[in-house]
Amino acid sequence: MPRLLLPLTRAVTYTRWLHMLVGAIVPFVCALVYPGLVDLSPGDRVLIAVLPIPLVLAAAMVPSVRRAEGLQARLMLFPGPHARVRTDEDPGVSAVPSASWADRARTGAWMVLRMEAGLAVAVVTGQLMALSLSLTGAALGDSDLADPLLRVSGTGWAYALLVPVPVLVLIMVVAGAGALMAQASRRLLGPSVKERLSELERRTEQLLERNHIARELHDTLGHALTLAVVQAGAARTAADPDFTDRALEAIEETGRAALEDLERVLLVLRETGRPAGTRPALDEAGRLLDSARSSGARVDAEVTGPLEHLPGPVSREAYRMLQEALTNVLRHAGPVQVGVRIAVEEARLRLEVRNPLPAGASVAGTGVGSGLRGIRERAALLGGEARAGQDCGQWLLHVELPLR
Repeated sequence: MPRLLLPLTRAVTYTRWLHMLVGAIVPFVCALVYPGLVDLSPGDRVLIAVLPIPLVLAAAMVPSVRRAEGLQARLMLFPGPHARVRTDEDPGVSAVPSASWADRARTGAWMVLRMEAGLAVAVVTGQLMALSLSLTGAALGDSDLADPLLRVSGTGWAYALLVPVPVLVLIMVVAGAGALMAQASRRLLGPSVKERLSELERRTEQLLERNHIARELHDTLGHALTLAVVQAGAARTAADPDFTDRALEAIEETGRAALEDLERVLLVLRETGRPAGTRPALDEAGRLLDSARSSGARVDAEVTGPLEHLPGPVSREAYRMLQEALTNVLRHAGPVQVGVRIAVEEARLRLEVRNPLPAGASVAGTGVGSGLRGIRERAALLGGEARAGQDCGQWLLHVELPLR
């Protein structure tokens, strides 16, 4: 019994009821013109339901009508944000104008369904409310208080017990009809194939942008924190005031650069409309090499070719790859000898980072990890390739990127 009475407490039951009753306005207005609303024959009742259909279909041809119907369905056929019983799923009803004749046809079918369902619900509402009023009259001694199709004979106080029954039946009918209309709205007002493709493209772009932001944060913060940890550990072990001062200075400089990069990324994430600033490029690789040297690594760098003439995307992504490679060296091998080779050739950029294998690194040749995976993804997006693994007893990262 409590489950049967649940529709009584849900606001969406009454908004759906109102939504369907509004759909009956058009046939009732047309009926005032012809054939009227008094002394109706069965044929007249059929005409009331049929005559407005061409008018409704003509209105459905207007593109903006689909948006209006979608907004009404979203607002009145589904639980709102403050409903006591609601779901967080998308109702699946589009609220954009018709973009094709298929959209117009579905809109027309929906408007005809809404009109006919509204007309039926209006008739049922009138009859059941009249029956309840007639039962009230019979309980008070006047059975002619209303004139429903189902007439009440006789009078007596016992009829008062039956007064709520038509009302409860009406609410159950309305709840069931409203649920069916909500399902029909998903089918007839749901997104078209074109809208679904546009939404998938938008979500794909959003996911790619978030993935890019996550990678930027990983590169920037991972590099800064790794350098800070290595510097702090070296300063504590050395117990040399001068070395400690240099380590603190390097930590400060690295942290300041990381904060600048973090602020730039957060500006993009917040979508403030402000310029996000320029990303570092490979011609600023000296900053990365100096940071690694300040952490105790012995960096042997060889650069051939004009780095400043590299295409922007190649230069920026190569900078991040080098940053991730040096971070991995310091994180896994510590302050060791590192060989960096950067060569700008006629059609491609070559980047190599070589370092001794960490002690006990028995699976170093697998080349797994989020950092290396990110390097491979960056290279693949630019049409290049990246390889990492053991080479002559050392760990080698080799990247090739096309310049076009």
